[in-house]
Amino acid sequence: MGYKKEYLEKLGTLEDAAALVKSGDRVFIGFAASVAYRLMDALWARKDELEDVAILSSLILKPIGPYSSADHKFSFASPFLGPQERLAIKLGVPNEISSFHLSEVDLWIEAIARPTVAFIECSVPDENGYMSYGPSGTCVDSFAVEKADIVIAQVNRNVPYIYGSEGAFLHVGQCDMIVEADDVLPDPVEKPSDEVTKKISAHVLREIPDGATIQMGIGALSNEIGYGLMDHNDLGIYTEMFVPSMMALMKNGNVTNTKKGFLDGKSIFSFGIGPNEMYRYMDHNEQIYAMPFPFVNDSRNIAKNKRMISVNSAMEVNIYGEVAADCMNFKQQSACGGQLDFVQGAQWSEGGKSIIALASSMMKDGKRISKISVDFSVGTAVTTPRGDVEYIATEYGCVNLKRLPLRDRVRAMIGLAHPDFRDELTEEAKRYKLIP
Repeated sequence: MGYKKEYLEKLGTLEDAAALVKSGDRVFIGFAASVAYRLMDALWARKDELEDVAILSSLILKPIGPYSSADHKFSFASPFLGPQERLAIKLGVPNEISSFHLSEVDLWIEAIARPTVAFIECSVPDENGYMSYGPSGTCVDSFAVEKADIVIAQVNRNVPYIYGSEGAFLHVGQCDMIVEADDVLPDPVEKPSDEVTKKISAHVLREIPDGATIQMGIGALSNEIGYGLMDHNDLGIYTEMFVPSMMALMKNGNVTNTKKGFLDGKSIFSFGIGPNEMYRYMDHNEQIYAMPFPFVNDSRNIAKNKRMISVNSAMEVNIYGEVAADCMNFKQQSACGGQLDFVQGAQWSEGGKSIIALASSMMKDGKRISKISVDFSVGTAVTTPRGDVEYIATEYGCVNLKRLPLRDRVRAMIGLAHPDFRDELTEEAKRYKLIP
């Protein structure tokens, strides 16, 4: 317990911590469910005396001052946009948006973020003075701590202590200042499933065997698939994102982590988003193990898991099988994230599969719009190239495109489209001589 004296010596107030930031600084505040909101609020209180301050964040889930108005001299940088970053862009806040593979987030920290100050939300210290980065911090916080000139810990008693690799903890000795500021963690509401989501899920679930190692994200479709695995046995978890359905599968005994063949016995993840019930479940849970993005999202490590099943979403897919999942019509929605990392790694895995799942269409202003097109609109970026895509699933089926020549691939994609658009897609494909 020798850390306690140093802890007390470094203890300060939120105002003391915010006073360490000067104009021109680049302030890392955290990712997803591990964000130092109280420190950010204290910094925002100084907005009239600071200029050229860059906020470094990703997937912010609760409102913060710099992202709710453009009437200030702050900017922001992010490698993956969440709801608050998208709002800031809409309001005209100056920004540096990147679209990195999450496996390279350490490069983003070094080359683009370049933090000078790191605000780190963490748990209370353990008996050796180590504080957990919480449900989402392990994915990147250690890299920000390494690069920043000033490191300030926001100790929050509501942050779960999560076991993990070396990059999962901040030691009291690494901090320049410590503040104690309890705060409620973000508690997003799970989206309900509709009939289309249930149909897509049913097709995907048929591709997932007992003994599979799973990766999936957040949202109604992922929830439906996750909870749909309740009749599966001996599942393993190796995922960039830990979600509520994974907690349910662990509690129900569906997850044993005995068949993965890589880091057996542990549910491996980088960041988690869910209700506070999930965060409490993660606290001091020896079955859950956090590791940084550059390890978890390394396709070579993903491939070491047996029967690795990766399920990711898309905004649109064209009839070549190219996937647009992060940017459409010059409008950045999120970023490349970890999709390609897991698409490749799952296919390299023994018995693994990569699945891209989406609804075939959507309603906008009372009009049905196809999410399967002959080609993308101008300004839409390809997230996953056609040569990497394996399975595509909609409510009309799930097809392995990898085993099909181009003409059959085009026909398969048309078959996955909503019936209202199949004739039009067929005519266009024939016009371009993609099919006879």
